[in-house]
Amino acid sequence: MDRHLLPDEIDQLLDGEVGFGTAPLKAHVRRCAECRRELEDAHALVRSIEELPHFAPSPLFAERVMGQVQVFVPWHVALRDTVRGWVPRSRGARAVGLAGAAGMSIVLTAVALLLVTRLDAVVFALGLVAARARVALLASASDALTAIFGEPAMHVLRASGSVGIFAALIAVLLAAFIAIRALRALTAAPTSR
Repeated sequence: MDRHLLPDEIDQLLDGEVGFGTAPLKAHVRRCAECRRELEDAHALVRSIEELPHFAPSPLFAERVMGQVQVFVPWHVALRDTVRGWVPRSRGARAVGLAGAAGMSIVLTAVALLLVTRLDAVVFALGLVAARARVALLASASDALTAIFGEPAMHVLRASGSVGIFAALIAVLLAAFIAIRALRALTAAPTSR
């Protein structure tokens, strides 16, 4: 062997492994003073490590460490565990729960089928609700702007329609925002007295 021993070859000799590959390593150690010194240093290190006192952690060590570890739980495992928590333990309670779930699914299916077969009525009802919500929103915005600008300004805004009312509302909100920013700047500025 023309080279020095590699760390894993020194480990083989330290561990006392036997086999056809260890004989050339032992022969090299007998001839090479540097490899012999490294092997002796490794033996001394192993002996000093073996002489160290053996410490055992306290019985609650693992529990304290694991209490600080945040364990990632996949969503499907968390869902499964949550559903298992909802399932009753006794057989009779499970039967009642299953009957209740089946009854609820039948009712929801019937309601869904009713809504699908009466889709025109559902669309009409939703349109009616949306229209009433829009009228209520416009009325409240109009009342707020009347209180702020007065009745003459509202006649002008009504002449311009809902676009004018919303433009005035945006102008009020923008003015309030600017006023708040200005007040904050004034209170944050240091006084020169």
